[in-house]
Amino acid sequence: MKDIFVTRTVRIPDPLRISRYQKSPELGPRILFFSGGSALNDVSRVLKSYTHNSIHLVTPFDSGGSSAKLRRAFDMPSIGDLRSRLVALADETVTGHPEVYELLTYRFPLKAGKGELLHQLESMIRGRHPLVEPVNNPIRRIIRYQLGYFYDAMPEKFDLRGASIGNLILSGGYLNNHEHLDPIIFLFEKLLGVQGLVRAVVNDKYHLTAELEDGSRIVGQHLLTGKEVSPLESPVKEISLSRRLDKYTPVKSQLRKKNHKLIQKAELIVYPPGSFYTSLVANLLPQGVGASIAENDCPKVYVPNLGADPEQLGMNLNDAVRRLMHYLRKNLSGNAAKGRQLNFILLDSRNGQYPSKLSAKLVEELDIQVIDTTLISRRSAPYYDSKLLVSALLSLT
Repeated sequence: MKDIFVTRTVRIPDPLRISRYQKSPELGPRILFFSGGSALNDVSRVLKSYTHNSIHLVTPFDSGGSSAKLRRAFDMPSIGDLRSRLVALADETVTGHPEVYELLTYRFPLKAGKGELLHQLESMIRGRHPLVEPVNNPIRRIIRYQLGYFYDAMPEKFDLRGASIGNLILSGGYLNNHEHLDPIIFLFEKLLGVQGLVRAVVNDKYHLTAELEDGSRIVGQHLLTGKEVSPLESPVKEISLSRRLDKYTPVKSQLRKKNHKLIQKAELIVYPPGSFYTSLVANLLPQGVGASIAENDCPKVYVPNLGADPEQLGMNLNDAVRRLMHYLRKNLSGNAAKGRQLNFILLDSRNGQYPSKLSAKLVEELDIQVIDTTLISRRSAPYYDSKLLVSALLSLT
């Protein structure tokens, strides 16, 4: 069998192609995103109207937010971003399950007392809570069971204030399935009618660590983002993984065969906007990710951040592209080293505020093509318009 490569002229946006996808989203393209965080959730909500086959590989290395309590209590991967993306891709049509959606997106109140919160959780497990009662069996029974498993494993001093019920169900399912995320994520997809595929890039419970230009080192995703603590004062020199959060313990992570196959099946690979290191690069750290990308001949596109990302201190647009390529090419050998990791940079130079202009010399050096088109509307400025961005991505498939 001989491989034949076919090229075509692309129109952005391509109304005919977009219209065809909208009529039959169940037959839509397999667009794969490497991302975590909430930056891509609006895009995901738009995307599901055009394809139910998008693939989202999400980092499990976060150490902040509500997931931090669960990580400390159960020594588990981060699940907050997984739950957030699953919810964004949920079926919101009349064929979906709005009562399940309402339950899985519910958070316990921040100001309630411990006794009241325990009572709420116990009433959910018994099926007597007003958010649980409308859910039909067998879905209700499944939810009660996973919550019960979480409850039985929950440390006595666990703080339920602000806890997401979706996170508690995912945690219970993780513990109940021999500390594997895939079975409970699959179940979550069925409960919500998720119109896409969401997976943790690896099942490992590691933490992000960064060596800074000033020679110091920080361990923990929450110390990089500038959201829970003060922003970085020194640029990031190198990012890697640590087995522990309390001290730097270098460790390697390996891409799973299941996710290797998902990357191989992708028809378009996207490095989307979001926190540069903790949402994008974190997904590229496991060994095997770069090789899997290089082995797939589909188009790969980078959509750079607009404005100032605290994680990109001291970086201009050219630096961002070089850093992305550094992690994509890391540990490559053999045929994978000859593959392509990036074909296009998609941006809107007319309306977007980028850290710098993109160097023509760099574009030529990397042999990539810049697609400069309208991605920002009056309504969305200064951010990308999700509808325009989705239209551009669909046009490339």
